[in-house]
Amino acid sequence: MFMGTLERTILETLAYSDVFEYPLRVNELHRYLPMRAETEQVSQALDLLDGLLGEQDGYYFLAGREMSVGIRKQREVHSQNLMPRALKYGRILGALPFIRMVALTGSLAVLNSTKKADFDYMLVAAPNRVWTARAFALLLNRFTRLFGHTLCPNLIVSENALAWSTHDLYSARELCQMIPIMGMGVYCKLMNANEWTKDFLPNAGLAKISEVFKTSEIWKLRELPLRGKLGDHIEHWEMNRKITRFAKQVGFGEETVFNADICQGNFNHHKKWTQEALQNRLRKLNLESDSLLSVTTGASSLIP
Repeated sequence: MFMGTLERTILETLAYSDVFEYPLRVNELHRYLPMRAETEQVSQALDLLDGLLGEQDGYYFLAGREMSVGIRKQREVHSQNLMPRALKYGRILGALPFIRMVALTGSLAVLNSTKKADFDYMLVAAPNRVWTARAFALLLNRFTRLFGHTLCPNLIVSENALAWSTHDLYSARELCQMIPIMGMGVYCKLMNANEWTKDFLPNAGLAKISEVFKTSEIWKLRELPLRGKLGDHIEHWEMNRKITRFAKQVGFGEETVFNADICQGNFNHHKKWTQEALQNRLRKLNLESDSLLSVTTGASSLIP
């Protein structure tokens, strides 16, 4: 059959989501489509792909992947149960010293979590306090683990390092899927600094925000003792201590970034795994492409 550009990108988008067993509704398919289009155009193009995709209960998926609908529904119920707790912990994280923005990331952000009680977050920290902010976040994690909940601040960046050096679909998806919880002003700066995401997801825009909380300035008074030279000394000590330890860990280097402005610990190479799984699906569809996850600049993705 003849396949136009829109039909091809629809299949590519469904293939990407199939990696995570995440069939898409029409509005979601439109949001994550790597080309500009109207929702009505997407709906019309779906009718031309009979035999290559399927539909069930309003969800679209690659042909033969009906089972993914039930999986997504189960995960969505599970994720909805976890979400209030994830938002609560996110608000507490945002009240900790030197943390300027908190956003929920990973599978829970799209209600597709398979984990019992692991919450992934991206944090934006005050300049020159990335590692101090991380230490406070991990201190909170010690407390939440007593209740069976694990906080994973997998990515912490300074307010001075909001612009991604790596531009690819993987990073664009993670940025656009995150749910901001604290620090709406910083979140807007983050997205404005990464307008390149529109090249990959022109229909996405900002995240849909249900509740965003402003950090109390009273809480930030607790930063005063660590804002001067003492704080600088602690920051450098903590950074050097942790980087030395991380350098010995399996998976260090390829998708990890550790410096004064960035702490990103993707030791499991999730981006590489996603790329390989996607390319396998594209080959089966005779749609093999190097463009979907191609890197335009930089060395490695900053999103875990």
